[in-house]
Amino acid sequence: MPADLSPLPLPEGVRSRFADNGNGLQMHWLEAGFEQPGQPLVVLLHGFPELAFSWRHQMLPLAALGFHVIAPDQRGYGRTTGWDARYDEGDLASFRMLNLVRDVLGLVFTLGHRQVAAVVGHDFGSPVAAWCALLRPDVFRSVVLMSAPFAGPPALPFDTVGHPTPARASMADVLAALAALPRPRKHYQWYYSTPEANADMHGAIQGVHDLLRAYYHHKSAEWPGNQPHPLPGLDADALATLPTYYVMDMALDMAATVAAEMPSPEAISACRWLPDEALRVYSAEYARNGFQGGLQWYRCGTSARFAAELQTFAGKTIDVPACFIAGRQDWGVHQVPGAFEAMQRRACTDLRAVHLVNGAGHWVQQEQPEAVNQRLGEFLAQLRR
Repeated sequence: MPADLSPLPLPEGVRSRFADNGNGLQMHWLEAGFEQPGQPLVVLLHGFPELAFSWRHQMLPLAALGFHVIAPDQRGYGRTTGWDARYDEGDLASFRMLNLVRDVLGLVFTLGHRQVAAVVGHDFGSPVAAWCALLRPDVFRSVVLMSAPFAGPPALPFDTVGHPTPARASMADVLAALAALPRPRKHYQWYYSTPEANADMHGAIQGVHDLLRAYYHHKSAEWPGNQPHPLPGLDADALATLPTYYVMDMALDMAATVAAEMPSPEAISACRWLPDEALRVYSAEYARNGFQGGLQWYRCGTSARFAAELQTFAGKTIDVPACFIAGRQDWGVHQVPGAFEAMQRRACTDLRAVHLVNGAGHWVQQEQPEAVNQRLGEFLAQLRR
């Protein structure tokens, strides 16, 4: 471990490691089940604004089932280095989806594994896991998607000669309509793609620690407004029903948005799933690095620059065994209208189970770790039969 980093508060049996992943990163990951060589590998991929540490409750239970378990800090996050967080002159292309898959594949091969029993992704880690399974099913033999459904690769126009495709509102039209509402709004992913977003959060008036406390609370089952339901479509009126952490008031940045939902000192003291000492792991890493590394992922997603290479895989499905797990109080399941249904209907051809966990919002593996560990164990046990 580099001398300027303090040890992480890890459970006994979980260790922290660093290595070159063969794709430009000195990658940091957490690891369990390493004592017995040759055990099948499980890879856990975090989202935003999280870290490998987000999987601390899953690693030992999965290792006890006979797996070698790794959870990396992904490109742009935590103690992994070698990534470029510059906004204007940085290497944004290194954060595109296919290169994030390459990061994971490189780490797997660096560790001497040729196959992964299961790749598990939460939040923005979910599409990375999905693309791993879609692109390299020979390596990633099963996939668990958490909180963010995968609707499949972006489509290409089909059968349009003599049959023009009906005009549909573009995302630019939807964003303009949000801004024109009586209560003007903006979409968080496009806000995260602006030059101001990192400074707004890294320099938040309440400090990074309290920013993250409010953000995690706002998206958890503890916030009473998280009662999700499917949206009727991708239009401004429908999107405006989402909580403000997804569809923000136009005049507010994210720090101000979540500050309005800061839990009381009593609620913070009573929070069992994210006690303050655990939150300090996140706030220390984000205070040190800023948020731009993670925000680069959103910039790639909202830019048309990288869509074409993903359309190369239009119509391709995930054919390895798959499972979906999310909190029942997680709006992330429905934030993209139709994605949850498309995942079940066509994107995953061998979807074994869909679990919505009671008492969990967006941070399902932290809010309800025992329930998540049970679902993961059941899915992995099926694969061994």
